[in-house]
Amino acid sequence: MRCKPLDITLTVILAVALAVLIITVSIGLPIYFRPFYYWQIESLELPDITGFSYEEIKQSYDSLMDFLLLPGGEFTTGVFAYSEEGKSHFVDCKGLFTLNTVCLVLSLAVSVALIILDKKGVISLRHPKGFHIVGVSGAGTLALFALLGGLIALDFDKAFAVFHRIFFPGKDNWLFNPKYDQIILALPETFFLRCAIAIISSVIILSLGSVVFAAIRKHRLGRR
Repeated sequence: MRCKPLDITLTVILAVALAVLIITVSIGLPIYFRPFYYWQIESLELPDITGFSYEEIKQSYDSLMDFLLLPGGEFTTGVFAYSEEGKSHFVDCKGLFTLNTVCLVLSLAVSVALIILDKKGVISLRHPKGFHIVGVSGAGTLALFALLGGLIALDFDKAFAVFHRIFFPGKDNWLFNPKYDQIILALPETFFLRCAIAIISSVIILSLGSVVFAAIRKHRLGRR
């Protein structure tokens, strides 16, 4: 006999896991998909700004990302000079990148497991007014990031600073001096703005897809 309180709890867990999955996949887009950066090396005129070639910039970026994403990697910024203060910031970033990867994997595993258990009848997920919980989660995530996107559009510089104050509390090592941390010349603010646009766009698309899926499912069930 199914326990209704347990089913409700598992439904809430699934909704949260799906929201986390959408967010972490979207954050991972500019992080894991390195061509996102490669495509911008020329458009941002980075060879002219840094004095290094396309290949040198690309290889330096790859070296940095290997450190940020792979366990046990040695820190390096390739051809770009760096300070100990700058290095400490990237060590902090590595922790956030690792957290995103762990949350992505866990949320995917939880989501798949609960959906399979529901399909097999082991549990009975709740669907408010016949609207699949996937759509409910997508709608909530969509609303949150639509608001976030609006705030970023109003003042990206302020949003960028607030982001760092939240995720790097009490630290100012993210305020790079290009004289000592040359890598920042290859990672201009415009690049981070494009990363934010890509992440928010991905969240909106995935969330809308979830809502559309739930709406179509509800419509089909209503015709039976």
